[in-house]
Amino acid sequence: MNSYVTGAVIRNLREGKKLTQEELAEKLYVSSKTVSKWETGKGYPDISLLEPLARALDISLIELVSGDAIRNGNRSANMLKSKFYVCPVCGNVIRTIGEAVVSCCGIMLPPLEPEAAEGEHEIKVEVVEDEYYVYLLHPMTRTHHISFLAAVSGQDMQLRKLYPEGGAEARFKLGGVKDLYACCNHHGLFRLRVQHRRPSRGGNV
Repeated sequence: MNSYVTGAVIRNLREGKKLTQEELAEKLYVSSKTVSKWETGKGYPDISLLEPLARALDISLIELVSGDAIRNGNRSANMLKSKFYVCPVCGNVIRTIGEAVVSCCGIMLPPLEPEAAEGEHEIKVEVVEDEYYVYLLHPMTRTHHISFLAAVSGQDMQLRKLYPEGGAEARFKLGGVKDLYACCNHHGLFRLRVQHRRPSRGGNV
């Protein structure tokens, strides 16, 4: 088991919650000696105690068993810190604000790292009335396609899930959009920084 299951991390989290060993033990219906053994590396929590231990320490069960010292406490309202995760099993798209531990279909998902939108992954943009028309000249087949497009501002995130039978295109409300994203199911995530100027109707950004 990793450090989130026993040892110094349990102690640090317990102390962060201002709990004594006795108080944590009470919450888990174990003895304070048992908690002491966990914290000194002389024992491990039984698997049946993992969920109650996570609740007592105010973290998720996923965090507890993953060993990742990440808190799912994204209190910032800045959408520009958005991270995207895509499940390889069901295709589910998950977005978080900042760091998080994310799982889907029993798999721990890493955040997608955006690259510059170039070549066949170049994100093209036009302004049509009060919307961005966003598109890519990219294949849309079952084996190779753009799975989603997204537009992110400081306060909002718009996401459009795409499917092989459709086109690699979407429309987004203008609303202070700063970043546009396109996700290719073969090559990952691509980002375009939006220049803040409003071109003539139907023009390029």
